[in-house]
Amino acid sequence: MAKKVLTIIVLALLLAGFLYLRPFLFKKEAPPRLIDRLPEAEFMGKANILELARETTGMMFYNKVSYRDFTSYEFILSQSKMYGVDLQKPAYLFGNENGNLGAILHVSDSSKTSNGIDRIRNFVTIRDSLIYDTKIWYIPKQNAYIHYGKNYLLIYSGSNFRTILNQVLNSKIYKQRKEWNKFLSLKEFKNDHLVIYSNWKKLNRFGIETALFAHDSDSISFNLKSYLKKKTPFHIKKKSAGIAFASIANSKKSVEFHLDIEKLNEHPEDSLYVSLVQIGRKFGFPIVEFLNAWNGDLCFAEGGTQKIQEKYVTTELDEEFNVSEVEKTREVEVQGYSLLISTNDKGYLFVNRLFQKGFLRQDEKKFRVLFSPPLNFIQTRDFISLYSGSTAPKFNLGEQNRIFWTNQETRYSFQLDSLNTYEIFGSMQIPVARLFKRNKIN
Repeated sequence: MAKKVLTIIVLALLLAGFLYLRPFLFKKEAPPRLIDRLPEAEFMGKANILELARETTGMMFYNKVSYRDFTSYEFILSQSKMYGVDLQKPAYLFGNENGNLGAILHVSDSSKTSNGIDRIRNFVTIRDSLIYDTKIWYIPKQNAYIHYGKNYLLIYSGSNFRTILNQVLNSKIYKQRKEWNKFLSLKEFKNDHLVIYSNWKKLNRFGIETALFAHDSDSISFNLKSYLKKKTPFHIKKKSAGIAFASIANSKKSVEFHLDIEKLNEHPEDSLYVSLVQIGRKFGFPIVEFLNAWNGDLCFAEGGTQKIQEKYVTTELDEEFNVSEVEKTREVEVQGYSLLISTNDKGYLFVNRLFQKGFLRQDEKKFRVLFSPPLNFIQTRDFISLYSGSTAPKFNLGEQNRIFWTNQETRYSFQLDSLNTYEIFGSMQIPVARLFKRNKIN
């Protein structure tokens, strides 16, 4: 009798243990989150599409862009709900140097997503196919792919779709990829609606550990903010002020920088220093001599025209029809150039190297830098100045670190906002009116 009771107790304990452990033994693995599916890439981004639409509405209406109604917050929201895409959550972007680009978006109702794909068929050719036993849609003309699951939508254009799809399908919950985890945990530009992160190998050569870019806009321009973080100190500081042009009126292009590079010259092993030397060697430019002689101030201006006297030789016939060559002088207009570089006592050695390398050569009483027009040249212990005008430009103290560059009548500007031991903050403004007109989209 005791054995039967003991057997019943043991069986009861085993049954209880089985019932307790059953959820763990036969537990079905939860599907990965959308952020777990994000594939490896050299460039990664996060976009709040609806907020971007709201932010750019003023720009679209101010510039009278013809399709502005289709980029409004209300229209995009209504369309996304119609096709089950949740744009109230962020979209994630990814891409590589070779031009391959993609995006992954949240899906709220996957049963509606196929309707959106059917609508696209009205405009482009779409082929249905299977990859890894998974249904995908291929758009041949754009070399683009579409795939969606229960809670995500993948859009991709490029030559590496199989690898991307494999990473998306075979992800594990809470196994977010390292670079995405690093990007999404950064505090910089946390509240911006479009942020791009890069772990590009070419940036790594300069010792850049983190590169971030964020977008702002108003009615007249895009503002691209940038943040760079270096693994080791930059060894460069902003100067409070330095020698600069007193005026650069009518300049289409201008550069002004005031930097303290004394520490950089003390660290020739620095990745930035090494990279500059390598770039200089490609063109035969004496970059080491330049860095040793440079006192951190650099100003350049291009714009307007200057009249100069140019000598030329012509062939003439005298009264007896004898041919002779006659040297004459004529007035011609050349592009206006001004260049100013602050130097130390090694400036003369740097200039000598420019002559030896052929970057600077004398043309009678003036000088040419490669294929520039004839320039006036002034050198003192403290600076080098080259200019195309008849009078030397005036100098004063400047404190800006910025670039203005005009291309096809569009004026771009770059500003170095702050610089500390490991970090650089900068911004770039791009006017949009001319861009809209140039591309005929307004």
